[in-house]
Amino acid sequence: MRLPDMRQMRGSLNVRTPRRVPLLQVAKSALAIVAAWLLAGWLVQGPPPIFAAIAALLVVQPSVNQSFTRAVERSVGVIVGVVIAALLGLAFGSQPWVALLSAGVALVVAWAARISPGATNQIAISALLVLALGTATPNYALDRVLETLIGAAIGIVVNAVLVPPVLVPPAREKVDTLGRELAASLERLADALESPQTPASLEGLLLEARLLRPVRDAAADALRDGEDSLALNPRSGRHRTDLAAMGDLLDRFTPVVTQTVGMTRAVYDGYDSSIVDEPAVRAIAEQLHRAAHDVRLAFGLDTASGRSIQASAVEEPALTRPLQIQTPSPAHWVLVGSMLTDLHRVHETLRGDAF
Repeated sequence: MRLPDMRQMRGSLNVRTPRRVPLLQVAKSALAIVAAWLLAGWLVQGPPPIFAAIAALLVVQPSVNQSFTRAVERSVGVIVGVVIAALLGLAFGSQPWVALLSAGVALVVAWAARISPGATNQIAISALLVLALGTATPNYALDRVLETLIGAAIGIVVNAVLVPPVLVPPAREKVDTLGRELAASLERLADALESPQTPASLEGLLLEARLLRPVRDAAADALRDGEDSLALNPRSGRHRTDLAAMGDLLDRFTPVVTQTVGMTRAVYDGYDSSIVDEPAVRAIAEQLHRAAHDVRLAFGLDTASGRSIQASAVEEPALTRPLQIQTPSPAHWVLVGSMLTDLHRVHETLRGDAF
């Protein structure tokens, strides 16, 4: 019998994350718990307000929009769970098996209603707790609903008032990374057309070009997180324009990512060392260098270092004149034609006109 790989088991059992939750998020969660406990304990007399504290903890999320969504899930889950528990308690009494039955019924009801997983778990937990702990306490079920609503409301208020998170800077970082990597891929492709390449260098060239797709996807995910962080956020006003501009930039240059990968693949498939002497190929290499310059310019990056700068917009684009090439040799015309097609599209994206 084959024993499991201990290294794989250690990886699957790892409960640590690569990055810590921001300390501010931890502080806001702690504050929400304390505030919910004190307020719910004052307004709702009876057992300790555990439901309020749990609701506040769960509702404080990385964005105000997520806090509102979690508050709705939590509140709906508690209300439905309490109703199920109350009906079963009236029908079958307070026998221990009724609590287990309530959990099963809650899961079936949530499944039939297509309720979200977060609310589904809350329905089952609420029904189980109400019957397991609240049968001897008058108005226990109603009090737990009130506690949950208080805790959820406090969680939203704390997250919205105390430095509500804005995830636009991380989105800017990811978009800038895409610009730098896209320009670098164009530069590497131009260099490969200007000097002889080994099979290993061509493999590396293609691999680095293909990595543009996950970089682009990471930028898109960061923009979605940024948009989510601005929803229901009182600090959103001054950030929406910047986020919209980044979205337009990503939409504009997503086809260029595809075209860059396509050109690199064409070179990988059709390469031979004699192309460095082909005048048409040298002309294409020059255009790729210019395109890399203009990609950095479009992303607001320093055209030499790739760092983000504010004054880059005053620099003139390099891709300003039509490409003039001689008829390629029969051995290279397929490769040259393929690259010209993609380069034409890159040129249209950068300049808005055709060759």
